[in-house]
Amino acid sequence: MGQSLVKNYLHITFSTKHRVHLIHPPTEAELHSYLGGICKNLDCQPLKIGGFTNHVHILCMLSKNVTLAKLLEEVKSHSSKWIKTKDSSLKNFYWQNGYGAFSVNPAEVDVVKAYIENQHVHHRKLTFEEEYLEFLAKYGIEYDERYVWD
Repeated sequence: MGQSLVKNYLHITFSTKHRVHLIHPPTEAELHSYLGGICKNLDCQPLKIGGFTNHVHILCMLSKNVTLAKLLEEVKSHSSKWIKTKDSSLKNFYWQNGYGAFSVNPAEVDVVKAYIENQHVHHRKLTFEEEYLEFLAKYGIEYDERYVWD
């Protein structure tokens, strides 16, 4: 019988709806943990989760049994419902409709981990919008800016 051998590292990022700054301590750490739990439940091993006040980054290994679209649907819907229960100020919390997902060379996993760990420092100089557009340029992704933001 043949085997299906897969090892796909992904760097996923998405923001809050309209990039509203809603993710703050102590909920921030809890959210990252919760996102990791969703990934684990889908057999998408999380390697590093972090972000800033208006977005998250997830470095994980995509399961051979889960599509990227299914992973994002589960992560976003469950975490959005969960975070609304944490505080009345989060009752209108929503994630943006879209996301960015980028393949990661196994040799670069530690670089991406460090990048995610340093989000708070990184965003002293750069907005999420600037960061995201840099990713799109780096990966040569064509886009229509009218549909990038919501």
